[in-house]
Amino acid sequence: MGFRIIKTAVATMLAILVTDALNIPGATSAGLLAILGVDVTRKRSLRSVSARLFASILGLLLAFVLFHFLGFHYWVLALYILLGFPIISKANFKEGIVTSSVVVFRVFGAEEISMDIFITQMELLVIGLGSAVLVNLAYMPKGEGRLMEIRREVDGLFSVIFKHISRTLREPDHVWDGKELIEANQAVERGVQESNRFLENQMLQPDVAWNVYFYMRKEQMENIQAMMHLISQVYERLTHGELAANLFDQLSEDVVTEEYTGKTEKLLNELQLIFREMDLPHTREEFEIRSAILQLCRELEYFLNISKKNKAPTSRTNPDRMKDRV
Repeated sequence: MGFRIIKTAVATMLAILVTDALNIPGATSAGLLAILGVDVTRKRSLRSVSARLFASILGLLLAFVLFHFLGFHYWVLALYILLGFPIISKANFKEGIVTSSVVVFRVFGAEEISMDIFITQMELLVIGLGSAVLVNLAYMPKGEGRLMEIRREVDGLFSVIFKHISRTLREPDHVWDGKELIEANQAVERGVQESNRFLENQMLQPDVAWNVYFYMRKEQMENIQAMMHLISQVYERLTHGELAANLFDQLSEDVVTEEYTGKTEKLLNELQLIFREMDLPHTREEFEIRSAILQLCRELEYFLNISKKNKAPTSRTNPDRMKDRV
């Protein structure tokens, strides 16, 4: 937020200085337009400025017609709002309503309509919004360091969650408040937002790796939620739970490593063979618990399949280098 304020100040000063140097009246208006044009990403800035420019042209044309036939009265401004705002919105230039209003109100204040007035307003628009675009395109924070921090946070929280699942399988009486689940979900959402912003700042050859990674984690959060529902049904200690706990011990280590080791997948395949050779349940309670553990293993299989289909960046200094992650 602080960096955006700096960019806004630079764009405003640039617009005012350029307008003043060209002897165009209304330098402060150009600065105001520059303030409205500064945005958080390069692509969003271009879309926003385009909408503001075309909305202002549309608003000016309508205002000139109204002022020409009805005069410069306050009720004419109200009529402009009633007619102009819906027209601008339907033209898909909704972002430019405020900008167009600034220009139209400036014309109203001058109480004059002419080609020179129209040209002057267009010059102010081009200089003000152009300054904002220039500053936005000149530099935007890469955000890769922030993305790397969030990724490490997410991986660490996933690891803690799997350790708790493992312990619960061994000790059904284990009490866990589940706060890591909430924190992981919040971290993943932050990662999705930051990765979208990172992508919006790339004009050429956009790198979608961070988006893929965080959307992968978001999908895997659904698997984890299903796992938590199943683990709540394991209320007695069984050999099957002990064996399944080993899977989550391994997964808690794999999830924070940079490469997809395949160790958890190998253990899972071996465990599924062991389960098939075991005797059938002798009681209803055993049947229910073993069923929950089997479903838990299937959710784990889905979790691993998602990892194998997606990739994530592993180096801040080399974001194009990709490796599988659990």
